Amino acid sequence: MTERSAATVAQTASRWERWKRISRRIRVPLGFIAALIYLFELWRRPPHASAVAWSLALVLPGLWLRAYAAGYVKKNRELTVTGPYAHTRNPLYLGSILIAAGFAVAMMSWPMALVLAGGFALIYVPVIASEEQFLRNTFAGFDDYCRQVPRLFPRLTAARIARPLEDAAGAGQPDPSSKAGFSLALYLKHREYNAAIGATLLYLSLLFLRPVLAAIFYKNP
Repeated sequence: MTERSAATVAQTASRWERWKRISRRIRVPLGFIAALIYLFELWRRPPHASAVAWSLALVLPGLWLRAYAAGYVKKNRELTVTGPYAHTRNPLYLGSILIAAGFAVAMMSWPMALVLAGGFALIYVPVIASEEQFLRNTFAGFDDYCRQVPRLFPRLTAARIARPLEDAAGAGQPDPSSKAGFSLALYLKHREYNAAIGATLLYLSLLFLRPVLAAIFYKNP
């Protein structure tokens, strides 16, 4: 590699690291913007029952995928390649995308859809890149895993990854629970039930929050 090429690579890496720091800072403000747009759209017009019903076709699979993935992942202890992780490297994020898309459908709101899509591009893309760098530095089998399993959109058949199991220190010691299937204990440990609680509260707000907003802003709702 020439000195110019090395400098270009270093400059690109520096910009990427700077952007990852910025993405962490704007995560909360983007959340507030999404909440304000949600309230404005809910105030502007009532949700259609058919749109809310269709949204379940995205939200329920998203909740299921997150719950399913939470029962497999052993963060910082093992490179998880079974269950949903044999189809996509980021089933938790894919589940979140489905849930967010479902609520955009429920609202029938292009502004909400654009904010959610922009939030994913601005926040989750750098986060995924950062997590992948950690996994690559921690687990020797990660590059082989990447060659067989897509980053986000899943493959139809489960990949069979042949690699030594490693702990976070890279010692290569097998995890005795690695061949187990879905673990309810892991699901509870990761508190993934909070996603279902949050989705339920959002659906309740679709049903009951607008009358409250109408009563506040209109004399004759």
